[in-house]
Amino acid sequence: MLPAERKRKIVELVTAHDGCAVDELATDLEFSKATIRRDLRELEEEGLIERSHGGAVPVTAVGREQSYGQRDVQHLEQKAAIAEVATGQIHPGQVVFFDAGTTTMQVAKRAPKDGSFLAVTNSPLLAMELMSDENEVKLTGGTLRRRTRALVGPSATGFMERMNFDLLFLGTNAIDKAGGLSTPNEDEALVKEVMIERAERVVLVADGSKLGKRSFIEFATLADIDVFITDESLSAVQQETFDAANVDVLETQ
Repeated sequence: MLPAERKRKIVELVTAHDGCAVDELATDLEFSKATIRRDLRELEEEGLIERSHGGAVPVTAVGREQSYGQRDVQHLEQKAAIAEVATGQIHPGQVVFFDAGTTTMQVAKRAPKDGSFLAVTNSPLLAMELMSDENEVKLTGGTLRRRTRALVGPSATGFMERMNFDLLFLGTNAIDKAGGLSTPNEDEALVKEVMIERAERVVLVADGSKLGKRSFIEFATLADIDVFITDESLSAVQQETFDAANVDVLETQ
């Protein structure tokens, strides 16, 4: 296992288990404790985890926002599987908006590059991924948030308010038990509200780690969503919540 892959696995394990001891990580990954401790020091310097006595804990909280780099290394295989299903929602001639985010990035990576649709996004990173000799890509403009690499502010919302989108691939930080979608940042919440309002069809893409969670600001509910694509099978209670909101759930499993 290469160092980069090992570090990604450490972040995933620490996040999934809400903290791990060095002993546990060394056993699970089959590396020495010294190697794991060194990795933890480097990951903490990068802001991907926080070290605790004898191990590490996630840096997430309701009011605390993970960086793009933190989220980019988490649940990568699940996000890729979600993206494979999501690209089936794209049809020729559509105007498709891609919300900024690491799961939507995976959708952008797998989207057609043959010029069959017009791509719009509030993420310079996604714009570069969507761009090809055939594809036309439009950026919203706005203020670039360093932490999430998303464009926000009046220029972004003003651009979207003049546009109509056939399809929106939407990301979220959390989906609570009542069906609320939330994010830690007010500016990003406002941008999401506008993109949902201007989209004819909204496809929410989120891995199972977002289920049952809450973040700081609610920007939508399941009533605003048409399709939910995820990697995790829903519980009976969760399925009832999505059914009540008439959301089609597509699972990668």
